[in-house]
Amino acid sequence: MAVAHTSEIRLKVGLDENRVPEELNWSAEDGGIDNEAAKAMMLSVWDSKNQESLKIDLWTKDMPVDEMKTFFHQTLVTMADTFMKATQDEKMTATMKDFCDYFAEKLELKS
Repeated sequence: MAVAHTSEIRLKVGLDENRVPEELNWSAEDGGIDNEAAKAMMLSVWDSKNQESLKIDLWTKDMPVDEMKTFFHQTLVTMADTFMKATQDEKMTATMKDFCDYFAEKLELKS
């Protein structure tokens, strides 16, 4: 099957003199996102040839710690949802969601 359409997601990272992120912006034309600011990002890709996950995790200097904790929690919940969609493994998804609840409780995050 031939590729009928391509979609591009762009990330722009503004760095200080020590190469520490000052600004993060992203665009996804198909999603209606154009140069939107962000404070943190996590990107994972699967390298099938080497059977390993590759990742980029970035956050700006001014990302507050309390927001980072919430960002991690929401990312973990989303990962559990994605795991369910990808595998239909209800038992492991429930285990992952239990951990997400535990994570939020230990960090005293608001629901």
